[in-house]
Amino acid sequence: MAALHQFAREPNVVDLRRVAAWELDPLLLAETVEWEHRLDWDYSRSADLVRKFTSTGSLAGAALVDAGTVVGYGYTVIEDHKGLIGDLYVQPEFRGTRSEARLFAALTQELLNSPQVRRLESQLLLVETATALAGERDCGFRLYERTLMTAGIETLRNAKPISGFRIEGWGDHWNEAAATVITLAYRGHVDSQVNDQYRAFGAASRFLRNLVEFPGCGVFFAPASLVAFDRATGRAVGIALSSFVSQHAGHITQLCVIPEARGRGLGEALLRAAAARLADAGAERVGLTVTLSNNAALKLYQRCGFSELKRFFAYAKDV
Repeated sequence: MAALHQFAREPNVVDLRRVAAWELDPLLLAETVEWEHRLDWDYSRSADLVRKFTSTGSLAGAALVDAGTVVGYGYTVIEDHKGLIGDLYVQPEFRGTRSEARLFAALTQELLNSPQVRRLESQLLLVETATALAGERDCGFRLYERTLMTAGIETLRNAKPISGFRIEGWGDHWNEAAATVITLAYRGHVDSQVNDQYRAFGAASRFLRNLVEFPGCGVFFAPASLVAFDRATGRAVGIALSSFVSQHAGHITQLCVIPEARGRGLGEALLRAAAARLADAGAERVGLTVTLSNNAALKLYQRCGFSELKRFFAYAKDV
């Protein structure tokens, strides 16, 4: 099907604010179905937000229009100095084509046109490799290959005993402690190249608030979110944050341990404890994402029974 489009007139790339919500709705429905079938993820909350802001003409982005039909779209968000491509989705027959790459480039250029933007980031699960490579070649992005992994809940239930740490349930009062853990855990780490909010306390604190309040990584689930403290020092040394991405699928949105506390089984203990609490709330499966060059984390997840569901790329560019 994609080959046929090589000989047809290419779709137009238009400003998303020129697209009516009803014109976008069939694509959003298709995207929601695909996220469920391919990723075991309920995308409906995010789709509803796209509908809401599209209906008011306030969502920045671009759309791909073929013969009067919207066949792809993406939106952008600006947070302080950073521009984000929040999503990019096109019908399967246009994926990996020049048309998808043009849509990606249009979203990039829209962000670059904003004078306050000094960095671009994105993570796009349904974009084809050919388009990612075009983004690297034509738009100057650095690519980081990542994977979405999943495990059945029963493989994670057997928690190993661990000493020297106290694990507390999440509360908003732990935001500062958790932000400190993030900045220490990701110092010099590849994931701080993927997300620059990991590099400083204030940015990490904002990242945590967004994680709790918005549905980008599912619906935050406080009962399965944990903070670990070193019994000897009282310092926060690790966190595991969780969400539900569908009725029966949990997701570990954040798992990190500061360097001084590594090698003592804390990461695995936090992972299994969070999974057990997700299971108690009805989860049958648990997912997480990891950068493939993060070998230590990848080996931990494989040892705990996680297997790859979908590879994708993260994108970063300093301007």
